[in-house]
Amino acid sequence: MRFEESKVLQHLPKQFFANLVAKVNAKAASGADVINLGQGNPDQPTPDFIVKAMQEATADPADHKYSLFRGMPRFKQAAADFYKREYDVDLDPEKEVAILGGSKIGLVELPFALLNPGDTMLLPDPGYPDYLSGVALAQVKLELMSLSADQHYLPDYQKLDPNVVEQAKLMYLNYPNNPTGAVATSEFYEDTVKFANEHHIGVVQDFAYGAIGFDGKRPISFLQTPGAKDVGIETYTLSKSYNMAGWRVGFAVGNSDMIEAINLIQDHLFVSLFPAIQDAAVAALDSDQSSVKSLVALYQKRRDEFYAAARKIGWEPYPSGGAFYAWMPVPKGYTSEEFADLLLDKAAVAVAPGTGFGKSGEGFVRVGLLIDEPRFTEACERIGELGLF
Repeated sequence: MRFEESKVLQHLPKQFFANLVAKVNAKAASGADVINLGQGNPDQPTPDFIVKAMQEATADPADHKYSLFRGMPRFKQAAADFYKREYDVDLDPEKEVAILGGSKIGLVELPFALLNPGDTMLLPDPGYPDYLSGVALAQVKLELMSLSADQHYLPDYQKLDPNVVEQAKLMYLNYPNNPTGAVATSEFYEDTVKFANEHHIGVVQDFAYGAIGFDGKRPISFLQTPGAKDVGIETYTLSKSYNMAGWRVGFAVGNSDMIEAINLIQDHLFVSLFPAIQDAAVAALDSDQSSVKSLVALYQKRRDEFYAAARKIGWEPYPSGGAFYAWMPVPKGYTSEEFADLLLDKAAVAVAPGTGFGKSGEGFVRVGLLIDEPRFTEACERIGELGLF
């Protein structure tokens, strides 16, 4: 007997990263020494004090039972305390905090928690590819907000089609931005709150790289903006701040109606997270954040060294203000995918083509700052030998 996938699953977007990994693995299998700059997976270990907290919690029989459906109160309180301490944002831990099994879960489930089939949502282009999964699963309409370097990769709300704006009910933002490394300003967030209020559009700010800012400038939270909680929420993951990508833990904070929608859908999909993981998350959030500061310093060093190596071969980057990526232009005569394939084939250097993040990513490739610094120099030397710049 053969069973076919549902029409909803058949309309899911192709997994961009899976295709990229397959190409890199095939090149490596041929015996090539591949320098992988295409990944977005943190390469450093989780800090020891977090691992120890998890080990101790795992040994506690109380953590072996089902978790509370909506997460442990101490984790929600830790999230609220974290936002108050780091951003001076006040949160009600019961009504304005939702626990997530990694922020991707919240970002994918929100469209069908808040929208009806046929409703319209706005997504950034370029943007994180998995946003599209929520669009397909919720069977909603998608309209793209084209982002460009001359606008510092911030959407210009005045240039959006008025008819689209009138129909839109939900909008995603992501700063510091994946893939460009662009950061948001307080003025932009003020404009966003005004725009959302005027058109009754819910805002979801993906703050995955919230801890990672460069040149002494710390990324700001959307919720620091007056009125932000009236119009939206922010999702936060421990994956990047604490090198906990495989732990799958995060949270959403902000508008109580949107938080309740998340909690309600998760009541039916999950029984929250393994309590020991939540205990480890509490240890991370309650810490003095010295491990985060050290990690940011490492990424700053890597960014600066990669930029220096790239400039030596005439490859000028878009100036990244945050996240752990470099957004690099493609030489004339190539598409983003052609250039990425050429680098992998001729130089054994893997990068992510910008079009994997949307049409507006054409003309760029994304470099992950997730390998040791000497390999950045080697990668740029290999690329320089191709004589493209």
